[in-house]
Amino acid sequence: MTLTDEQLGQFKQNGFLLLPQFADHELCDTIKDIAKAHLKHKVPPIETELEYVGKSKEERKRISDGHAEQFEERITVRRLRQVYHRDIVFKRWMESEKIRPVLKQILGEDPTITLAHHNSIMTKMPHTSTETSWHQDFRYWSFENDNLVSVWLALDEEYADNGVLEFIPGSHRMAFNAAQFDEKEYFSNSSEENQSLISTKVSNRLQKGDVVLFHCKLLHRANKNSTNEPKISFVYTVKGCSNKALEGTRSTEYPEVLLHYIDTP
Repeated sequence: MTLTDEQLGQFKQNGFLLLPQFADHELCDTIKDIAKAHLKHKVPPIETELEYVGKSKEERKRISDGHAEQFEERITVRRLRQVYHRDIVFKRWMESEKIRPVLKQILGEDPTITLAHHNSIMTKMPHTSTETSWHQDFRYWSFENDNLVSVWLALDEEYADNGVLEFIPGSHRMAFNAAQFDEKEYFSNSSEENQSLISTKVSNRLQKGDVVLFHCKLLHRANKNSTNEPKISFVYTVKGCSNKALEGTRSTEYPEVLLHYIDTP
């Protein structure tokens, strides 16, 4: 598969692109079944909702003073980390030959998976998940340039009530100042300067097998899950092969996987 000029233009203009029904439904079901098993047993490494919003001193003490087993029952997993090495099914999806021509078009060179970022099964658990605030992924990453794109796979239906991704179109091309972000580096909802931009937000209701590609500087967010069913998604990030991670940063903590371009009909 390759993108049309119109699709490529949409990505460059908006910073994201929907590829409807890109992944096989059987593959989605298999990925979801494996993910559910890892989530049930909290197979490390994981990130919890508590880690995401920030632990209190008492909660940190309870985890580090030998009471982790008691605390474990209350943990809500937000993401399974380092999924590339968890299961061959995950690895094969991330190395999919079908998507390589698309990624090469967007990046302008052979794509390379960065295992240091995303490389995750993302969850929004019923009622216990938290809102994901407006942010740019690139603010937390360290590379020579911003030629990075994330690949989001919907394993089932995703919509506003269970935490579908929302985007601010074109925000990847905008320059922001530090005052527009809060102390945790989220794009501030309370800033009057940000309000008109936030009002332009858009989202697509996703179906099983849909893929969304989005630029690392695109502002995005998601609601908490207010339904009775978990929302489970798969996300990984690729960069242009010449875009180097900066030495001594978190972006160099894990290896990279070069995906050579494969010409597909």
